[in-house]
Amino acid sequence: MTIILTNDDGIDAPGLRALQQAVTGESTIVATKQPYSGCGHQVTTNQGIKLEKRSPNEYALEGTPVDCTRIAITKIATNTKLVLSGINAGGNLGTDVYISGTVAAVREAAIHGIPGIAISHWIKNPLVIDWSVATRWTSKILEDLLSRPLPPGSFWNVNLPHLEAAQPEPKIILCEPSIAPLPVDYRVEGDTYYYQGEYAKRDRTLGTDVDICFGGNIAVTLIRL
Repeated sequence: MTIILTNDDGIDAPGLRALQQAVTGESTIVATKQPYSGCGHQVTTNQGIKLEKRSPNEYALEGTPVDCTRIAITKIATNTKLVLSGINAGGNLGTDVYISGTVAAVREAAIHGIPGIAISHWIKNPLVIDWSVATRWTSKILEDLLSRPLPPGSFWNVNLPHLEAAQPEPKIILCEPSIAPLPVDYRVEGDTYYYQGEYAKRDRTLGTDVDICFGGNIAVTLIRL
């Protein structure tokens, strides 16, 4: 089974390498050359997109995460059976799925009838992500989710919690995505506005993916097109 790995943090991001280590079987990386965090479902249609082949199974694209998925499944690996995106440095919970390039890469796969899983790691400041732990958790998640039926026109969105070393291992919990907005606040300096919403202060409605992840467990949501 050919597996495509991509992200929106860029091909040199540690999260992509952590994802690669969690995958068993043949995989090919087709990822953005530069970070494209927060680009949503942006595509490139009005100019050429340069592709750099770094190795037989690794390509850096001067395009968006969705461009990566499109070129991967139509030009590089036409027999792709699965698209994995991540591991994003930062959560993609609830309504984040409309903003996230990480999630958009997998949404594009679902549009083409290819199963996909987006994986992100919430950052709880001042903690630093332990990518070896993220790899271990991701291996368990892949084993679990790939054994479950995935309805057509849907994909999985996964968010890893940020735990301290002494905390218990997280459980994998299927839940509903939060529909509450992100905290929206801006600092104003003259005619310039600077976003300063605090991610950790977002709504934690009981049982939603935000609540599950912030509470120390792995939040898994089924997203439909």
